[in-house]
Amino acid sequence: QVQLVESGGGSVQAGGSLRLSCILSGSTNSKCMGWFRQAPGKEREGVAAICTGGSTAYADSVKGRFTISQDNAKNTVYLQMNSLKPEDTGMYYCAADRAWATTPEALLAIGIVNDFAYWGQGTQVTVSS
Repeated sequence: QVQLVESGGGSVQAGGSLRLSCILSGSTNSKCMGWFRQAPGKEREGVAAICTGGSTAYADSVKGRFTISQDNAKNTVYLQMNSLKPEDTGMYYCAADRAWATTPEALLAIGIVNDFAYWGQGTQVTVSS
């Protein structure tokens, strides 16, 4: 079975940093992986995505602060989050596309639809002011 396990969340002060990790197991034939987040009472939004070949895409709100990377040998994707703000607070989910995505932009835009991706259980990020 496909499984994605996130880790690295926690509570930090504004301006602090966290690094999230996502380990993928099982065969998915995914071309892209990404990170999404959801704050209480708000819609889930795409944060960052990366595809085979190393192409990346980011939400405007995190550009210059967050960096997505991957270690193919370990089937792991990372999200380095710097200069964290209170509005970054939320549950962060790792996702892998169901063999349809061709660009990271596509995963960010369409990956909010549950059935278009495999999902992890989430890891909580809380940023206090």
